Amino acid sequence: MGSENLSQDTLAEHLLELAIKSGAEAAEVYQSRSLSRPVFFEANRLKQLETSQSEGTALRLWRNGRPGLTVAYGTVEPQAMVERSLALSKLNQPEPIELGRNFKPSYPDLGKSVPIEHLVNWGKEAIALVRDEYPDVLCHSDWECDVENTRLINTEGLDCYYTDTTLSCYMSAEWVRGDDFLSVSDGQTQRDELDPEKLAEQILQRLIWARENVSPPSGRVPVLFTSKAADMLWGTVQAALNGKRVLEKASPWADRLGKPVLAPSLTLYQEPQAGPYSCPFDDEGSPTNTIVFIQNGILQHFYSDRTTARQLGMSSTGNGFRPSLGSYPTPGLFNFLVQPSSLSLQDLIQQIDDGLIVDQMLGGGGGISGDFSINIELGYRVQNGEVIGRVKDTMVAGNIYAALKQLVTLGGDADWNGSCYTPSLIVDGLSTTGRNN
Repeated sequence: MGSENLSQDTLAEHLLELAIKSGAEAAEVYQSRSLSRPVFFEANRLKQLETSQSEGTALRLWRNGRPGLTVAYGTVEPQAMVERSLALSKLNQPEPIELGRNFKPSYPDLGKSVPIEHLVNWGKEAIALVRDEYPDVLCHSDWECDVENTRLINTEGLDCYYTDTTLSCYMSAEWVRGDDFLSVSDGQTQRDELDPEKLAEQILQRLIWARENVSPPSGRVPVLFTSKAADMLWGTVQAALNGKRVLEKASPWADRLGKPVLAPSLTLYQEPQAGPYSCPFDDEGSPTNTIVFIQNGILQHFYSDRTTARQLGMSSTGNGFRPSLGSYPTPGLFNFLVQPSSLSLQDLIQQIDDGLIVDQMLGGGGGISGDFSINIELGYRVQNGEVIGRVKDTMVAGNIYAALKQLVTLGGDADWNGSCYTPSLIVDGLSTTGRNN
């Protein structure tokens, strides 16, 4: 099921031909096929093996400048799909046609598949490592190999495709101690190999920290977000860098290009070849680019798709992505990297006299406003540079922009959390409240 098979499929060419014959002046076809093989462990035991396949095709055409978009899954009836797209185009207003042209690159496949036996063995190894130290813990775990083929072809001569293989795992450990319930979780997403030993070590470290329940700090104290939790902060930053938000004047950084917006310790960038979320082109066929968004705290660039870039008077950055198969491309990030330091997580902890570690949260972040108030699902108190125990019934609140403008101390333990590659970091200026035990 490699990308070469998708490129040899004649469905896309047939849809384009029918669209033009039916009166469309331009059209594009976006195809996605995936093969997933998840392995499930429940209560320390292998529970289930699965194999699932899916196939989707999106046709977007323009007639009289009006766009029409139709999606089909599985078997496709080409003529019916074209007729639906034409009918839908009558309901939309005319718009400029944004299509890539005369571009037929050859992209290498990304990642490599692994046998199900590897996934099973990795899962067993991770669970065994945790239960060797904590035999009363119940572990639940998912291990998956996902192969996705993508092809984009249009009537302007564009035809690009590639295969993306990613490996992922997630494990939770549940520990019941009388009336006290603790759930610790972590995961990985990688290209070629997963590391069950590292996953188990991360789970074990948090179980060690959680042996005692302690009172939380209160007021404004240093807050250390682990690499797993720090993604909440960067979601707001990503929204502020979105060209569409800039166009709408919703981003607080709309007129701040070339000016400081974050602490000087922060450099944020996009690298097309980095990590498991790398990709060679966006969902409009534009090649993806290395972009430094913020360098040493100074705003350098926004990201955009073709339409937003035209409206802003700039070139597309190659960041036009479909939130779903049936959606139009919109500005999006395929990966987002925070430049780490050389400090370990333990180095960061030793810098804190009295503060809080946030590792798992309930609820989302602050959105474009930056204001947030979250309940801590899993957090720890630090005193005199040491973790003294787990805190419960604790909240953290503040403004993300304000917190990230102050001096930020970064760790060197960067890891992928979704498509965000971030280290742990310490921020000031956040308020903590909690119930004393």
